Amino acid sequence: MPLNRRKFLEKSAVTGAGVALTGAVSAPGAQAAEAKRGARRYAFTVLGTTDLHGNVFNWDYFTDKEFDDKDHNDVGLAKVSTLVNRVREEKGRRNTLLIDAGDTIQGTQLSYYYAKVDPITAEGGPVHPMAQAMNAMEYDAAALGNHEFNYGIPVLRKFEQQCRFPLLGANALDAKTLRPAFAPYSMHRLRTPHGRDVKVAVLGLTNPGIAIWDKANVQGKMTFPGLEEQAAKWVPKLRSMGADVVIVSAHSGSSGTSSYGDQLPYIENAAALVAEQVPGIDAILVGHAHTEIPEYFVANKKTGKKVVLSEPLKWGQRLTLFDFELVFEKGCWKVEKVGAKVLNSNTVEEDPKITKLLSDEHEKVVAYVNQVIGTNAAEMTSAEAPYKDVPIIDLINHIQADTVKRALAGTEHAALPVLSQAACFSRSARIPAGQVTIRDVAGLYVFENTLEARLMTGAQMKAYLEFSANYYVQTAADAPVDPAKLTNANGTPDYNYDVVSGLSYEIDIAKPAGSRVTNVRFEGQPLADDAQFVFAVNNYRANGGGNFPHVAAARVLWSNSEEIRNTMIAWVKAKGSIDPAVFAGVDWKLTRNGTPVF
Repeated sequence: MPLNRRKFLEKSAVTGAGVALTGAVSAPGAQAAEAKRGARRYAFTVLGTTDLHGNVFNWDYFTDKEFDDKDHNDVGLAKVSTLVNRVREEKGRRNTLLIDAGDTIQGTQLSYYYAKVDPITAEGGPVHPMAQAMNAMEYDAAALGNHEFNYGIPVLRKFEQQCRFPLLGANALDAKTLRPAFAPYSMHRLRTPHGRDVKVAVLGLTNPGIAIWDKANVQGKMTFPGLEEQAAKWVPKLRSMGADVVIVSAHSGSSGTSSYGDQLPYIENAAALVAEQVPGIDAILVGHAHTEIPEYFVANKKTGKKVVLSEPLKWGQRLTLFDFELVFEKGCWKVEKVGAKVLNSNTVEEDPKITKLLSDEHEKVVAYVNQVIGTNAAEMTSAEAPYKDVPIIDLINHIQADTVKRALAGTEHAALPVLSQAACFSRSARIPAGQVTIRDVAGLYVFENTLEARLMTGAQMKAYLEFSANYYVQTAADAPVDPAKLTNANGTPDYNYDVVSGLSYEIDIAKPAGSRVTNVRFEGQPLADDAQFVFAVNNYRANGGGNFPHVAAARVLWSNSEEIRNTMIAWVKAKGSIDPAVFAGVDWKLTRNGTPVF
């Protein structure tokens, strides 16, 4: 869908000039009492969510039951809505704003269904469930997340049209004009009992990694400069427009790091740097990192002023509250105090207004994911996948390699051997013996990655395996091995530990990182450095995700826009059955001084 500059300017003018007019006829009790004494003070609350990832109900579509985890968290906007209603009742509805920091329309089978199976872009198509829920909750603004772009710009634009609040992205620029492709900010007026409104500006910033992660969808259409650069441009403008309070909704973590190394020219997790480097910001709603930060203060280097940051836990598990206290001085409102905290959605019931609104959509998706697509000869699980070669991960690699081989048939590279990478995305994935459903297969591959084929050498594959082996905690040969403490060294997530099929190799966990991979063989022979292979790899990894060596710069032989998850579902449907005996084997193992660990 081409960007329509005229329509954008019209919409931007509306959102920029005051997309929401929120006010209170009278303040809560304490404020009213102070008003009588002549004190000119006002308090309001900004509520924030982030990384909702398509969660409306407290439901896990991959297990087909109510969501639960080891900490007994709950998920979904229906839960969040109950918390929001309580805060609005306590504070006064018109003394609150509700905003989001991105990653809204991707992540569950509910959101997938309305992007791909019954798409919102179809003629006379449905309204996206996340738009319906967020409209009903009366969101005031939402920043764009990187996953908003996963299904392509047309789906995102349709979602934007369906929302009764602006999607903000000051650093999402039209590639040709370098002007904002979305509204950069929204301005909100809060009425006070003192005759002077408080103007609250919300600046939206998204993640520059979109240029890498969704290159196929955005290349030549949009560009994504750094958060600090764009915040430095827009915050002074918002202040000059009369903003008394400036809040940044940033789909960017606070750590100041990037998982992409040199592949990403801008910092991925830059929220704290924005607070530190750009004067004039009062609070930042943080997203993207999927961590919980109730309250975190960062001092601005130029002014010394402390900026409060907060990140509520993903999927609607938490709701952030920024509580602002203002005083009227010298003809304008000044922020006197601001703090943050989070509320836990597992303390409340789902809002029946939201569950009733979307019950039909929920039931359609439940029926869809429970469709039987084949049979399985023996149960497979991922419980031991982080430290053992297990059949369920072999299945991913088998399907990927088979798909790439068929795609390259008849080409100049058809004779090259195909290797494949896969990671454990969920330690609770399970494909039962007997009937297999869509949700069984979808639960094994929970991300919307697509498949590519890259040209790699033997030497490059050795380096790739060595990098992947950094995932393990160094464990001496005579030390006890606790699987629970063996993995995720230096915070490496499970999805950044790749196993490779088509080769056999050992990982010596007694050795330091960088010198662990030994006995790498291809077809029983030591792997030659100059050997050439086709490498079946997901687009996240191929585009630099995890900063694995060589693969991002490797020659692209083939790529596909179909999600790997859908490819797997289609493969099982076509075969009609899964038999682990056909593809399962022990190609890699953990050792210590040559002795297997397990």
